[in-house]
Amino acid sequence: MNTNLVQELKWRGMIHDMMPGTEEQLSREVTTAYVGIDPTADSLHIGHLVSVMLLKHLQMAGHKPLAVVGGATGMIGDPSFKAAERKLLTTDEVQHNVACIRRQLEKFLDFDSPVNGAEILNNYDWMKDYLFLDFIRDVGKHITVNYMMTKDSVKKRLETGLSFTEFSYQLLQAYDYLTLYRTKGCRLQMGGSDQWGNITTGTELIRRMEGGEAFALTCPLITKADGTKFGKTEGGNVWLDPEKTSPYKFYQFWLNCSDIDTARYIRIFTLLSKEEIEALQVEHDAAPERRVLQKALAKDITVRVHSLKDYEAAVAASELLFGKGTAEQLNSLDRATLLSVFEGVPQFTVARSAIEGGKPLVDLAAETGMFASKGEIRRELKQNSISVNKQKVGEDCTLGPADILFCGSILIQKGKKNYYLLNVE
Repeated sequence: MNTNLVQELKWRGMIHDMMPGTEEQLSREVTTAYVGIDPTADSLHIGHLVSVMLLKHLQMAGHKPLAVVGGATGMIGDPSFKAAERKLLTTDEVQHNVACIRRQLEKFLDFDSPVNGAEILNNYDWMKDYLFLDFIRDVGKHITVNYMMTKDSVKKRLETGLSFTEFSYQLLQAYDYLTLYRTKGCRLQMGGSDQWGNITTGTELIRRMEGGEAFALTCPLITKADGTKFGKTEGGNVWLDPEKTSPYKFYQFWLNCSDIDTARYIRIFTLLSKEEIEALQVEHDAAPERRVLQKALAKDITVRVHSLKDYEAAVAASELLFGKGTAEQLNSLDRATLLSVFEGVPQFTVARSAIEGGKPLVDLAAETGMFASKGEIRRELKQNSISVNKQKVGEDCTLGPADILFCGSILIQKGKKNYYLLNVE
């Protein structure tokens, strides 16, 4: 064991609650621990990353991580602190989501170590053949309704209504813990603070059915300093899947975090040491406008979730948007990244045949509706305020096939902030 896991998590601000004896268990022996992930979508979002980082630190401290994807419980939906019952997923939907999440987890955890290699498990495997009558006879009799009703996650939902399906979720998650205790020697379950009730029900079930001792550790639910929900933007969740959230937008999310939030996030979402983070904080405080902390956070997490190449493309794209980029950088962008960078800018279309032999920009700008008239574009050209693919052009500018970028468009800019995309088809 390389580090004291509890002390590591404490300085990072990643412990909300912990059962007595947890630290002693982790210090005593290599401990198998798990985190459950609800497969309600075919990608993790950054809200999941806190629990994933718990597993990462656990493994780095020499312990064995299990990621349990809830193929069975995901068909029900955890009611914990939810305002209403969620849409139930089909078996096929859940299995598809499980396969996608598995690939994402492999970017964070070492599955090949002979000592403490991570494992991904699906609770559907041990629940699919368990008959309902057998379950309530074997398991249900050990946990009273009175005990289950004391959980905050249940009490809060009683005001709006709680179906028996959702009420049973607590017992199903407890059975997961019992199964892993029996088959994998799992002694610790970790998760967000909203999972405390479900996790401790599992430790109680293990105590009553096996006479065994198991433990619980939860991390705080991450919010922004202004109280708004972490990981949410105007476009919705920030996903790990590049098809749902482009690497550029992913990078921009972290880059645009407030100083207060970044000081917390860099401890939770990166593997930088205490000394490295403190040094970055000093550098940041000396010149906050340079956003040293945000850049370090954005680089670390973007490289891990996507790749170094995606991070470099996101940086290049950011420079392009804010006027520092070059024509070479622009031409290196694929279409998805280009559209992410210039999302919302006016787009116009021209046939390739129309510019095959070269066509004056003045004519193109007027014909496509990019500018109101030839007179307007001529005035802008005379004032030296028009750029094509990040290069200034004059009144005699002609566009042809050589101006078409790798992504199939031509970028036209007026002044510092007005962009237009001319798509060539």
